[in-house]
Amino acid sequence: MAKSRVNYTQAQFITSAPDITKLPEDTGIEIAFAGRSNAGKSSSLNTLTEQKLARTSKTPGRTQLINAFALGEDQRLIDLPGYGFAKVPIEMKKKWQKSLGEYLQKRQSLKGLVVLMDIRHPLKDLDRQLIEWASGSDIPVLALLTKADKFKQGKRKSEVLKVRRELAEVSESIKVHAFSSLKGTGLNELQKQLDEWFLGPVQVNPPSENEAAPE
Repeated sequence: MAKSRVNYTQAQFITSAPDITKLPEDTGIEIAFAGRSNAGKSSSLNTLTEQKLARTSKTPGRTQLINAFALGEDQRLIDLPGYGFAKVPIEMKKKWQKSLGEYLQKRQSLKGLVVLMDIRHPLKDLDRQLIEWASGSDIPVLALLTKADKFKQGKRKSEVLKVRRELAEVSESIKVHAFSSLKGTGLNELQKQLDEWFLGPVQVNPPSENEAAPE
């Protein structure tokens, strides 16, 4: 496993906020995780950080607040409220959608969005709307197709390629990877993308004069 440039295992809980006014100061860099209530969002965060950082529940739709976790100075992971769970009362849905929308539209420190979708049911209407909105707002997107262990390798690859083709119509820059919290599939790809959003691309140093080829 390639070593990530950011130590995600040092993540620490900061706060659970009902809206953006209760979040930490809007400075530095935040990477947000979003997805339908049953997409495995909490499990992916726990796999990334190697700790029970985000609460998982057998009842989808329990994450009702914006949860913030500190990585280092002015670096944060954000667990956004899950969306799209049918059994949640309509008034609660409206409240969640408002806090989710406010965060995505107004949070200046948001530098990247990880959208998690069950690989068996990707690109539902709300997923597509979120990705299209983020792309139109120049927010980089990584689409993770979770629960990838449910498919054999061939089916998994074909599903990733299918979603890549569909999202390429939205933006060529959207990246798509399979992910499994159970098997660790896609963890390196997730870490690499988060590293780039937090720290910038890896700098490739040009050869020194001593290494340069003779004229």
